[in-house]
Amino acid sequence: MQYRNDDERAAWELAEFMIQQARAMMREAEAALESWKRGKEMNRQRCARRGINTTDAEIRWAASASAKNAITNNSFHVSLATMYYGAATANYARAEYLRNNRG
Repeated sequence: MQYRNDDERAAWELAEFMIQQARAMMREAEAALESWKRGKEMNRQRCARRGINTTDAEIRWAASASAKNAITNNSFHVSLATMYYGAATANYARAEYLRNNRG
């Protein structure tokens, strides 16, 4: 891409960096969600072997520290990703503004 000035280039590069950060945060969020799903299934199987019904197994899983940590991690990383995507959008808009108004 041809940049018209250093400010435009800097805004564009910062936006690209923010997108990379957002994607990394989404990967972390997805890993946390997978951890939650895996833990839920393992808990369901463990409860089934003990004769505990599915509803009680779900209640036990939801109350566990592992489930709470996985959900917290997922929410935290989704929030960070949202923040990074918003920052990237602002920097792309700034780069576009600088291209059109200072070129």
